[in-house]
Amino acid sequence: MRRGFRRTLVAVTSAALMLSASACGGKTAEGGGGEGGDDALKVGLAFDIGGRGDQSFNDSAAAGLDRAAKELKIETEEISAKPDEPDSDKESRLRLLANQGFNPIIGVGFAYTASVNKVAKEFPDTKFLVVDADGCKVEGANVGAACFAEEQGSFLVGAAAALTSETGKIGFIGGVNVPLIQRFEAGYEAGAKEVKPDTEVLSKYLTQPPNFNGFKDVSLGNEAAKGMLDDDADVIYHAAGGAGIGVIKTVGGAGKWAVGVDADQYNQPALAGVKDRILTSMVKKVDVAVYDFVKSVSDGSFKAGPKEYDLANDGVGYATSGGHVDDIKAKLEELKKGIISGEIKVPAGA
Repeated sequence: MRRGFRRTLVAVTSAALMLSASACGGKTAEGGGGEGGDDALKVGLAFDIGGRGDQSFNDSAAAGLDRAAKELKIETEEISAKPDEPDSDKESRLRLLANQGFNPIIGVGFAYTASVNKVAKEFPDTKFLVVDADGCKVEGANVGAACFAEEQGSFLVGAAAALTSETGKIGFIGGVNVPLIQRFEAGYEAGAKEVKPDTEVLSKYLTQPPNFNGFKDVSLGNEAAKGMLDDDADVIYHAAGGAGIGVIKTVGGAGKWAVGVDADQYNQPALAGVKDRILTSMVKKVDVAVYDFVKSVSDGSFKAGPKEYDLANDGVGYATSGGHVDDIKAKLEELKKGIISGEIKVPAGA
């Protein structure tokens, strides 16, 4: 097995591309190392807001890239988004990677959908992936989409929240009020009311588009969680990316239950001090989607179009770390089977 490595973009030859590189904030990530070579697959990954280290969505994508670097013969480059940036910045970032010979290229987050669809037409020999493609729609024979049934996983953690709550009030904190995050909320509320119809679900979004700081600003998550705790919510679920760190720390610090998202947040180093107050997490296998895509390009099996990750193929689920849902796991598994069989219909938003 040969190990790939991450590197910083170099040899940018035009002033325009140098400006783009500066705007993108490319950097060398730690780790990797080993052999690459001229024949190594060069994989470019453009993160969503927060980048590597957000302890959530982006870190899950990074884990998939890291796995590919360990198991496949690849080089990698990572660059991050900026809050409230225009689509033109995302397009420049993707073009920069493509012009530097990176193939395949991954855009992490629904905000990359339009930019990938546009830039992919300019580079028909380069394979692209959008993680969380907007509406699960991409264009072109060289573009794939990784889509997730977030509402299904959220249904299960909603049931866990309602079964655990002692006040009958639980909370949902979304990062930005967009259709993607509304799916988390819809599933969470439906799951709670499936097991305890009288459960009250408090809901708050940290920002409204085009302000996407709700996926990054920890203080916003902190303040929203304080407000829900004051209203007697004793289990709070976030779908707020890096801002969710503030939610979990605040909820855990108050001795109440937090529910994580995307990754198994019980195992995140930044949350070690409150991990025993993380009831569960809605796990979204972004790492698997990223790895699957890179491997498909590496072995020639790439197929354009959407690929859905749901409960049936273990693309979403719930975490059991810490043992806090052990006493209700049988019920959660029963609900999971009902969703997979179609007996339980989970709403996917407004």
